Amino acid sequence: MKIERTDKEVIFTVSGDAKLDDLQDLADLLEFKELSKQSKATQSEVDSLVASIKKGRWEKTKEKIGL
Repeated sequence: MKIERTDKEVIFTVSGDAKLDDLQDLADLLEFKELSKQSKATQSEVDSLVASIKKGRWEKTKEKIGL
C-alpha cells in the first residue's frame, strides 16, 4: 500500500487483488469521518437520536409481524 499527499488530496494505492468489500468499508469509514467532523451534535444528542430511531424501528417491526 502506498499513501501520497498532494496539495488537494490524499491518494491511496493498493494492490489489484485487494477485496472490494474491504475497500468499500474503508471508503465508508472515511466518508463518515469527513461528514461527522462538520457536525456540532453532542454525544448526548446522538445517543437520544439513536434511541428514538431504534424505538421506532421496533414498533414498526412488531406491527409488521403482528405482535
